[in-house]
Amino acid sequence: QVQLVESGGGLVQAGGSLRLSCAASGGTFSSYVMGWFRQAPGKEREFVAAINRSGINTYYADTVKGRFTISRDNAKNTVYLQMNSLKPEDTAVYACAGRQRNFVNIANTEYDYWGQGTQVTVSS
Repeated sequence: QVQLVESGGGLVQAGGSLRLSCAASGGTFSSYVMGWFRQAPGKEREFVAAINRSGINTYYADTVKGRFTISRDNAKNTVYLQMNSLKPEDTAVYACAGRQRNFVNIANTEYDYWGQGTQVTVSS
């Protein structure tokens, strides 16, 4: 019953910015650890960022640290990914995911709910 729907993807030039949104329904959003993952064609799904239930604690992959910011608004049942200083290697389908267990985790296998993903393309 839990549904996650991403939006905000698109085409941006290198060095630009983009903000992704993930709207949740059919569950208790505030009880989920939320994460963002990305997958490029022919590659494995890669962890990007995660945030705890209250939004106070965050974790980032080294490849995006300092450039991306994850946040959430539990009143709106939405998690965000602000992406700055984008690089061509950031090009991928970005998906949000929810985790029912208490603490953040960077492994995609530890997440219970997934959105369909939104395409982000960074041109050089």
